[in-house]
Amino acid sequence: MEREPRDLVLIGGGHAHALVLLGWKPLPDLRVTLINPQPAAPYTGMLPGHVAGHYRRSEMMIDLVDLARRAGARLVLDCATGIDRQAKRVLLAGGDSLPYDVASLDVGIASDLPQVPGAEDHAVAAKPLGPYADRWDAFVAQAPAEPQIVVIGGGTGGIELAMAQAFRLQSAGARPRVTVIERAAQVLPGLGAGARRALLTRMAGFGIRILTRTEVARIEPDAVILGCGTRLPSDFTLTVTGAQPQAWLAGTGLALERGFVRVGPTLQSSDPAIFAVGDCAHLSHAPRPKAGVFAVREAPILGHNLGAALLGGPLRRYRPQRDYLKLISCGARVAVADKFGLRLEGAWLWRWKDRIDRRFMQQFRD
Repeated sequence: MEREPRDLVLIGGGHAHALVLLGWKPLPDLRVTLINPQPAAPYTGMLPGHVAGHYRRSEMMIDLVDLARRAGARLVLDCATGIDRQAKRVLLAGGDSLPYDVASLDVGIASDLPQVPGAEDHAVAAKPLGPYADRWDAFVAQAPAEPQIVVIGGGTGGIELAMAQAFRLQSAGARPRVTVIERAAQVLPGLGAGARRALLTRMAGFGIRILTRTEVARIEPDAVILGCGTRLPSDFTLTVTGAQPQAWLAGTGLALERGFVRVGPTLQSSDPAIFAVGDCAHLSHAPRPKAGVFAVREAPILGHNLGAALLGGPLRRYRPQRDYLKLISCGARVAVADKFGLRLEGAWLWRWKDRIDRRFMQQFRD
């Protein structure tokens, strides 16, 4: 008598799931399904380089169709909207649902548009990456001679993208005026003093203006209105204001931390049949910032534990590093490095970052 096949469902085409599929060995009587709204997923490490004009769009996209085919998995082009844990089914936006025995979440974060009037209609969020890249490419193609750019959010991502946008427009012959707005007392929190000074110097070279302790009251089609009433003209308003959890996770009944799925050392949620990795997960045993390096390091642990959960066997524990090397591109082919408070900068660091990023992408093409 044939045994009914079991189902492993990977919800989201993030970096960890892509790497799990890359190394997946088909198991007997097991169906693997990847759910993602698009047939390709962007690699976050190359986004600033694409915005600056150093990479074509195709160079930073992971082909999920080919990846699923090689792993013996099927790809469902849809969005998850919920999980019926009692029936063990993943609910889809298209109205269907898929059964699972074990499921894993790697859905990233939601749009980081701030909760201010006009943001949804007149600003562009840095995440999800795909829509931002599309809007930016379209803007560059028809940008005015002196474009006004406003970036809301002075973290590492906001500063990196502000310089990338300035460089791209200058390279096209425009004279951009870029303003970064940060509500805190200073930009670049979490970086060492040396790296912060280096990045501020690079920003000054682009003529980028920084406004700290500044609130945004509303966003209009051609301007950003500050809390003090000042009107900043803006032809392209970008928001990089931090990670926002996917709203539908709140209805799963899983234990959450500020909306993110709480997981333990084995990357299992409060439901042992559901794992979570990447930006949508909160490491309850070792909290870490939202960064792609952790998703990449989680992948081999996740791949092993998914197999162990399906077939039986011991699960491995994920132990994230305390700190990680931050390589921050500066618009041109120059980068600044920060780790343990040390500062390094130069073109050689950009070339090193470029090799790391291209090597990461090449493994999906070999």
